[in-house]
Amino acid sequence: MSTSGDFDCIVIGAGVQGSFTAYQLAKKNKKTLLLEQVRHEPSHFDQVSLCSTVTVLHYSLLIIDYKFIECIENVTKEEILKSLTSLLISFFEDFFSRCRLKFPLISTFRQTGLLFMGPEKSENHQNIKDTLQTNKIPMLVLTHDIFSQHIPNVNLAKGDGALVDTTAGVLFADRTLKAVQGQFQKLGGVIRDNEKVTDIKPGPVVRVSTSVGVYHAKSLVITAGPWANKLLANTGLQLPLEVVKINVCYWKEKVPGSYSMEQRFPCFIQTECLESKVDIYGLPSNEYPGLMKVCYHMGSKTDPDQRDLQKDRSDIEILQHYITRCFPGLIPEPAIVESCMYTLTPDHHFVLDYHPAYSNIVIGAGFSGHGFKFGPIIGKLLCELSLGEVPSYDLSPFHIRRFQSKTNSAL
Repeated sequence: MSTSGDFDCIVIGAGVQGSFTAYQLAKKNKKTLLLEQVRHEPSHFDQVSLCSTVTVLHYSLLIIDYKFIECIENVTKEEILKSLTSLLISFFEDFFSRCRLKFPLISTFRQTGLLFMGPEKSENHQNIKDTLQTNKIPMLVLTHDIFSQHIPNVNLAKGDGALVDTTAGVLFADRTLKAVQGQFQKLGGVIRDNEKVTDIKPGPVVRVSTSVGVYHAKSLVITAGPWANKLLANTGLQLPLEVVKINVCYWKEKVPGSYSMEQRFPCFIQTECLESKVDIYGLPSNEYPGLMKVCYHMGSKTDPDQRDLQKDRSDIEILQHYITRCFPGLIPEPAIVESCMYTLTPDHHFVLDYHPAYSNIVIGAGFSGHGFKFGPIIGKLLCELSLGEVPSYDLSPFHIRRFQSKTNSAL
């Protein structure tokens, strides 16, 4: 059955960035269409490791995403932190209130704590410690002689330090996504999933063709993740994006519950270790009872439409060695291996910009495996760009022109 329609804005890609963008547009009374190529039917509790309330920003902005802060110009890191903290917290409080939820809820967020492990004398570990102290985040410093009393069933390597952000926890991503899409629809927004975009015709009014119909809009926002370049090809633009497949591994507990969320076992991040310089992270068992999620924070290049053809397991071998050495309570063979994809830019910073030839096409791409936590802010910024407003923050570090020598254009 063919469909059609005219809108103020079309957003392609109903992940967290696109959904929050559509929500912000609908809040400003813009007739908005949100397109998604697949039907969203999560098979289990998708979750991401974040910190609660204010701490989500202290941690994610200044530790995992320290480079994000370094890219913001004309203001200090402290000013950005304070401003973004206020923005995100007020947003979440308002948002979950609108959803008739009390924030945080056990059904949406679970406080577990977050354990950082890494070479104690490294710059990275010291930055983490300084950030937690500077922002007065409740923290435990665990020395080797008391480590096992607080964190059982984990071996802390010689020379490693251990810090625990006690306010951290797990945010259930699928439930958050469902909530924001629900609010978008309550504001009059239209979601059409299971509709693959087949063509984009730029112009004063953008025409978007899908497998089901044709739509027109004054502006277009592309937040299509790994498929960004495939869509941008219709507009004569290719960005230097690399798509990698991430093996998402779940490891069976030898004693059920020993690493479980119910036992308040913490999330963890290993910043450097004997096996790898790439971060290793883990979440307590919950999604699959008796299985702990431990993953390598990088993957191998893939085609998003053929990612199952990518069979590289070198990261799993690294994890097996790491788990054997540091997590003796896990069987060092993954019980389940799922997959996700990261879309990387050369500098691992986001792309938040107008199309270089069409000012009514806005691009949000290249979130490089660390974009989820910024969903509310990214949505606000992309909404502002699509409406021709001055963005709330200086976005020059995220402009396309920084890749001038690596950007292909047929325009």
